[in-house]
This record gives sequence, C-alpha cells and structure tokens, in this order.
Amino acid sequence: MASERQIAANRRNAQKSTGPRSTAGRIRSGRNALRHGLNKRLTGEAFEQRLNLLSRHIAGDTADKDTQWLAHDAAEAALELERVRLLKATMIERVIKYGAMEEAKIFRSANEQLRWIKAFLGGCIKPIPARIDPLATMPKADPDRTSEAVRRLLPEFDKLLRYENRAAGRRDMAIRKMVRRRK
Repeated sequence: MASERQIAANRRNAQKSTGPRSTAGRIRSGRNALRHGLNKRLTGEAFEQRLNLLSRHIAGDTADKDTQWLAHDAAEAALELERVRLLKATMIERVIKYGAMEEAKIFRSANEQLRWIKAFLGGCIKPIPARIDPLATMPKADPDRTSEAVRRLLPEFDKLLRYENRAAGRRDMAIRKMVRRRK
C-alpha cells in the first residue's frame, strides 16, 4: 500500500500531466485524430452496396436475423480493415515516389523561420538553409527502395496499428460468434 508521502507525490505529478495548456497546443492535440480520417465512419451508397454484398456473402442464405447482424458487423469491420491497409499501401507508394510523406521543410520550426526573417529584414542576411532532398537518400533499385519506404513509415504504421487491430478484432469476434451459433 502507498504511503501518504507517495500519494502526495503522485497527486503533484498528476497535476503536471494535464495535457497541453496553450491554445495552440490544444488545437494541435485536438486534431490528432483527424490526421488520416480513420476515426470517421464511411457512409454513402457505394459503401452501403459493398457492405450489403459482403454481409450477404458472409451470412450465406440464412434467414436468422442474429446471424445476419453478425455478418453485417463482420463485413463492416472487414471493409474498415481494407481501408487501413489501402491507406498503408498508398503511404508506401507516396514515399517510394517522393521520398517522404510530407514536403521537406526548410526550417525545423516556426521560431527558426521567424528568426531568419528578422535577420533578413535587419540586414544580417543569412543564406537560407539548404533543404535535404529525401529522394537523394532513397535507393534506386526496387526491393531496396520499397524496404526503405517502409522503414521510413514505421512510426506512422505504429500509429495505424490501433485501427487495424480494432477492425480485425471486431471482424474475428463477429465470425467466432457466428460459428458458435451454428454449432
């Protein structure tokens, strides 16, 4: 059991862990889930048609409403999983083509850019820092180029793993329930 001193220390540390406090930090952290759009559920006529077709394929010719509902859930999760994997493939293609997901920045931060502008306007002209071309460090041969693209994307893929695992878990759980119902 924790002592009073440890409890007080934990409370002090918890006060420091309250997330971003500045307006800019709150805005930035508020957009975290919107980076790739995977939190948004798909809708639309084309999606509904694919969903219904896949759920009928999974459920087969059963008339059981519970099985149909489970098949619908499994189909929705399978389409979500397909969406995550398509995003990953698109990201790999982009890095193979351009060397990075985002355009190479000249300045490391907005403050560095502001300091350069002030120096430029003040007459102390410094040369603009050279941009590092991400394509210059990419291998030319295809297998090596693809593996380098995947290596560069590993931190992003790690973030997408949550969505992929959630969709795969939903799909697998629905299918397991369907199998149990048939027995």
